[in-house]
Amino acid sequence: MTRFHFIAAETQEARAASHKLGKRYGQSDVENADVIIVLGGDGTMLHVLRNFMNTNKPIYGMNRGSIGFLMNEYAEDGLDDKIATAHMERIHPLRMVTQSERDGHIEALAINEISLFRQSYQAAKIKISVDDKVRMEELICDGVMVATPAGSTAYNLSAQGPILPLLAPLLALTPVSPFRPRRWHGALIPDTAQVHFDMLEAAKRPVNVAADNIEVKSVQSVTVNTAKDVFACILFDPSHSWDERILSEQFRYC
Repeated sequence: MTRFHFIAAETQEARAASHKLGKRYGQSDVENADVIIVLGGDGTMLHVLRNFMNTNKPIYGMNRGSIGFLMNEYAEDGLDDKIATAHMERIHPLRMVTQSERDGHIEALAINEISLFRQSYQAAKIKISVDDKVRMEELICDGVMVATPAGSTAYNLSAQGPILPLLAPLLALTPVSPFRPRRWHGALIPDTAQVHFDMLEAAKRPVNVAADNIEVKSVQSVTVNTAKDVFACILFDPSHSWDERILSEQFRYC
């Protein structure tokens, strides 16, 4: 019998589901569990994925939150069968290396995106280099982000960035409210590329950066690349795979 460890979000609905499923299937210690079951929304799932990087622990989410793009549908019956037939995807996060005036050298991982955004009323001015070649001398904007395929349907999509299939070897480089050049809509770059951002007029136009939910203020530079040495294992029901979700998302509200 499969050994489960249940992790719930800090909501009444998620906690109630965790208690019910724990009584029915048993709650194993996390070290001895075969599968981690996450109950909540995408925020909880991202937190758990980060905590179990490089452990080879499969993680299966059930939606007890709102959107739940990373989650499967909640069901109490047949959990063993669902796990046995689930498809596993191995995902790599982005690694951020940033230099902050206040906090110094900071490194962090992000599964969805690494986003820069203006800290004050003034637009940010950012120079963008890809693999040590300057691609844009000056982007005047509210912000800019690098998104993984996993994160392409999150903040990236809200900023009108492209949706990427999960296994596409690409990253989305997407501006947020660009002022100059006004017509620049971003770029698709290889997931092997290194993107470097330099803040221009950093003292006058301060910029923050966030790696998922880890935020650093008043950054001077940010370097982003795919952390190929780090991975997490996520499980999806075959009837509603991640690739199917991404394809369906592109035809919503047409």
